[in-house]
Amino acid sequence: MNALAMSDIVKSIHDLPAVPVIVSELIATLDNDDANANTLAGELSKDLALSAKTLRLANSSFYGRSNTVSTISQAIAILGFNSVRTLVTSAAVISHFAACKHASFDFEAFWRHSIGTALCARILAEQVQANPDRAFMVGLLHDIGRLVLVTGSPRHYAEVAAYRKEKDCYMFDAEQQVLGIDHAMVGCALASHWKFPPLIQNAIASHHAPDVSEPDMLGAVVHLADCIVHALDLSDDPSDLVYPVSEAVWRKFNLADDVLAKIYRQTEAQFDEASKILLAMQA
Repeated sequence: MNALAMSDIVKSIHDLPAVPVIVSELIATLDNDDANANTLAGELSKDLALSAKTLRLANSSFYGRSNTVSTISQAIAILGFNSVRTLVTSAAVISHFAACKHASFDFEAFWRHSIGTALCARILAEQVQANPDRAFMVGLLHDIGRLVLVTGSPRHYAEVAAYRKEKDCYMFDAEQQVLGIDHAMVGCALASHWKFPPLIQNAIASHHAPDVSEPDMLGAVVHLADCIVHALDLSDDPSDLVYPVSEAVWRKFNLADDVLAKIYRQTEAQFDEASKILLAMQA
């Protein structure tokens, strides 16, 4: 078994292609609720592919709209600047890793789970008065460190996959045992490199062991959403294991059975169309 140094991971992160300028500009405004919607519409209109993907999402059952949204300006007016900003950034991140391939890693299962977690986190956030757009963003990115590991250190990650299969353990534990680091740490490093706000970095870093005292509750929301989506088996990965829910998070939210059932139903109802659209962005 070969441990990986964070310095090696940081180097592989810096070797990744840069995200598009429009995405960098959007990320820079994620903690600014007064960002200019007209600027977003103008900049995004220059990227026809990204605009088209965003409009497909805006018109999906994801938002339950009955009227067609035909322009980015209209999408911003109807859905709100924050929601459109989240959709654009999400679409760009998925497209950014579109070319990634490795024999020991199922990229479609990865994105299916990430998309399911994003949807569930958004629905759950609305129930517990957290920010739904940020919850969606962190839900989509919570495991992004795995993509960094498998693309930057494929030989090491093959050892992780072999260890997990042999021990029948959680991937998170296999990473720690084999590499000495885990995808939450690496995901936080990538979010830092891309200059995501600290609260998003922290939520990615802590999604397996969130601090329930954090006022934004992002880490706790994504932790529970992650566990729910593993239980719903939305990834279609036969080796997927259900992660245990933190007792502190469970007590913090104290959700009634009917509320949980509603979250399950809404997540499953939105999942097929949202995943079809978002997975198409890898093409």
